[in-house]
Amino acid sequence: MFLPDDDGYDAECASYNLAVPQRPALVVGAEGVGDVQAAIRFAAEQGLPVAVLATGHSAPSSAGTVLINTRRMDAVTIDVEARTARVEAGVRWRQVVEAAGKHGLAPLNGAAPTVGVVGYTLGGGLSPIGRTFGFAADQVRRIELVTADGQLRVATATDEPGLFWALRGGKGSPVGVVTAMEFNLFPVSHIYGGGLFFTGDRASEVLTAWGRWTASVPDEMNSSIALLQLPPLPEVPEPLRGGMVVHVRIAYVGSAEEGERLVAPLRAIAPTLIDSVTEMPYTAIASIHADPPNPIPVQDRSGLLSEFTPELVDAIVAHAGPDAGSPLAIFELRLLGGALERRPYSGNATDLQGAAFTCYAVGIGGPDQAEAIQAHLGRVFEGIRPWSTGRQFLNFLTAAEATPKAVAEAYLPETYGRLAEIKASYDPTNIFGGTPGIAPA
Repeated sequence: MFLPDDDGYDAECASYNLAVPQRPALVVGAEGVGDVQAAIRFAAEQGLPVAVLATGHSAPSSAGTVLINTRRMDAVTIDVEARTARVEAGVRWRQVVEAAGKHGLAPLNGAAPTVGVVGYTLGGGLSPIGRTFGFAADQVRRIELVTADGQLRVATATDEPGLFWALRGGKGSPVGVVTAMEFNLFPVSHIYGGGLFFTGDRASEVLTAWGRWTASVPDEMNSSIALLQLPPLPEVPEPLRGGMVVHVRIAYVGSAEEGERLVAPLRAIAPTLIDSVTEMPYTAIASIHADPPNPIPVQDRSGLLSEFTPELVDAIVAHAGPDAGSPLAIFELRLLGGALERRPYSGNATDLQGAAFTCYAVGIGGPDQAEAIQAHLGRVFEGIRPWSTGRQFLNFLTAAEATPKAVAEAYLPETYGRLAEIKASYDPTNIFGGTPGIAPA
């Protein structure tokens, strides 16, 4: 346990996003379920809200809370015969991908290997192979959590089914601290994937061609596209340093021969700076997005788009393209559809109804740059507003956007109402209000 003046407090509170300072009243480094229970009971006695930190990729501020750091709870167990994984609260996706990969299995992991498994899955979980297999939340079989009364509960499809429904996708309505989770794995040992990098001056051409291409690809083809402005650092490949490039990401769940045929129209757009698309072991999937592994100060925004049109391309290039004077490091679109729409069952709170693409933009900068970056993010998202669904995906709801209103708008009204009722059943005093979200009904 650390108080604000204790040595080790800052290290215990540190999150991936350095732009969002964490200043809890007390931070507890939990090593097991008993520590989580003790922290929650203590917070209830003191009248303090509870927040949770695993990796902090999208952690809002925890000011004034009892912050439970779950990083030390990092056990991973793979059941090869059942094709399942059991993870503790602090596990990151890299651990699961590597452990499952030893047996030719794959989870519906996040694009970044340092993302926490539990928080990602509670928000729905949009995997680089999500069009093929659906949301990570759809594949959860069992959740263990400590609720506001300090009790350890188990939620499955048959035990506390209402709670089980709410937890999977109900990240905006926290009702407890998840201590462990069990979910399905898939028999995927290799994919055809990687990236095509084009010069930034071809942004309009590449975006247009990619948008047309996405209209006809099968569910096995997963893709995203990003405008990148990479720093002139030695670790950045020389052709990509110090300017804007267009990065088309590919993750095809199938044979290399069929993947190559499907990607051929993209390769024909223009000469590439780098073409890394090839057959790869699934354990190398993090190389596709190649997100920064170390903590950075991030200013970001997100949204959902209903369609892809030539006018949308014009708006993106005008506000985030090579001649826009943009301070953004990343402007990204991810293709949805496929199994994300045709889900095996809809028995949880995850929903992206009406969305065809996610949109996510990032500027990297400290407090002195935050205002300018946020202002530009505002202009970008105002420019593409005609194509917005007006809703957001919980996993991409950023620290700056995480208000109760934004959380409410992430759900359909009937889903929001049911979540609020379940919140009232398990957390009537809103002890988990340390994270902005749905209040008890």
